[in-house]
Amino acid sequence: MLNAPSQEFPAPGSQQRVALAGRSKVPLKPGRSLMDWIRLTKSGKDLTGLKGRLIEVTEEELAKHNKKEDCWICIRGLVYDVTPYMEYHPGGEDELMKAAGSDGTDLFDQVHRWVNYESMLKECLVGRMALKAFAAPLKEICPRVPEGNELLNGTFPKNENLDYSSKDIVPSYDWFQKDDSITVVIYTKQKNMNPELVIADLHSGKLRGEIIVKDYSYLLHVELSFEVHEEVIVQVSEKVGKVEFVLTKREPLSWKTLGQPLESHNSFVKCTDRGLCYRKCKLLSKENVTHDTRLFCLMLPPGTHLQVPVGHHVYLKQTITDAEIVKPYTPVASSLVSKFKSPSCCDKTHIFFMIKIYPSGLFTPVLDALQIGEYISLSNPEGNFTTLQVEEVEELFLLAGGTGFTPMVKLLNYALTSSNTLRVAKLMFFNKTEDDILWRRQLEQLSLNDARFDIQFVLSEPKEGWLGKQGRISSSLLSQFVKRSKCDSKILICICGPLAFMEQGIQFLQDLGHSSKEIHCFTA
Repeated sequence: MLNAPSQEFPAPGSQQRVALAGRSKVPLKPGRSLMDWIRLTKSGKDLTGLKGRLIEVTEEELAKHNKKEDCWICIRGLVYDVTPYMEYHPGGEDELMKAAGSDGTDLFDQVHRWVNYESMLKECLVGRMALKAFAAPLKEICPRVPEGNELLNGTFPKNENLDYSSKDIVPSYDWFQKDDSITVVIYTKQKNMNPELVIADLHSGKLRGEIIVKDYSYLLHVELSFEVHEEVIVQVSEKVGKVEFVLTKREPLSWKTLGQPLESHNSFVKCTDRGLCYRKCKLLSKENVTHDTRLFCLMLPPGTHLQVPVGHHVYLKQTITDAEIVKPYTPVASSLVSKFKSPSCCDKTHIFFMIKIYPSGLFTPVLDALQIGEYISLSNPEGNFTTLQVEEVEELFLLAGGTGFTPMVKLLNYALTSSNTLRVAKLMFFNKTEDDILWRRQLEQLSLNDARFDIQFVLSEPKEGWLGKQGRISSSLLSQFVKRSKCDSKILICICGPLAFMEQGIQFLQDLGHSSKEIHCFTA
């Protein structure tokens, strides 16, 4: 809904929970870029007509402002007059009008909950929604936490806003100490849990641990009683779902309490209700992949434990002209053909991104201008792809357009090293010219190294002498490419690239008789 306006598309590979239909960007008029919007918000112009006043808005009053020339929208209890923003919204006026005069929180969360709307629309703030006079007392959004110096002993008061299908799903925690260490133990009660869904940040004496349990997020957030070294060891017992954070004391003191609870400590809420957490990462290196694409290497802070699961994405955030700009990107491996390692042996301190630089864009030129040693903010991972989708798959077909190749890197790595059933992995890679092909030599080398892997390049604007396939994604190309070697083979087809590429590809695949269960779309 509130897409950050830009002349560049977010890098393909990040997944959203909505269908592709109806999400095309619309051409913006000249003078309606994100920079133009930022200039307008800083011009001092009264965008709401309230002369800086904030008002309480009733449901009845909100409903009156439901026209393009007078459009108010409520997001998380705050009401914004988005009328002046209409022409700057890359999703078009119709997308904003879906929430005109009503609460648009759910729609916003479905499409782009990562957008920093508070910063983008702060000059459009009308006020807060008024509470109904007859409303019952508000329930706590998060469970009650101990106050003062009360011992944090892992008790978990029931959150009445959660619909528990089983008490067994509610995590709990405890802690114990030795002379030189503190160990915090979290019992997720989830068997065979994915260790990549455990994130820990230990900075400035504050411990923040987040664990994804199915569609829920459990958060441990504490300001520690005493100083510890800014490193955290994370140990996960996958079979029983137990997680341990081991901290090293700076002094051999006896702790009476773990510390003071911080915001949302000991809470268990839906992942979509949990705000994104960012940490600053240092740029270690950047190198050219093609004429307009770079490979960036970021280093996580010493006190951060974070792994990005296969097929998941993160958000990079940078302040540009006093506005926070956020873009989603899918991390890649450092190299495609370096000796494949199992996921448990991979580098856990560096994160690599393959990013196309758009000279006329807002975000990527700033990213490209970062100097080695400078910092950029990186979020927690998000995504709905699971490696369970690859298990038992015999034939894997990948369709990538341009930088839609990025989610395929880790997926190929995982499939070729961890699958016991995979017989065939094929990638059809669409680009304009030969110069645009990412990691071409590595892909060709991988094909030589592993007999299961086959690569086919398709160019839409080939130079004279090109002997490979030509054209754009089509039914005829896919009918030749996506073929079962056996009639009962279990297959998975993954597709990623520009929006039109994916929409056409999915339609062609469905026309060829492939079911939605056999197709996974990574969308931007």
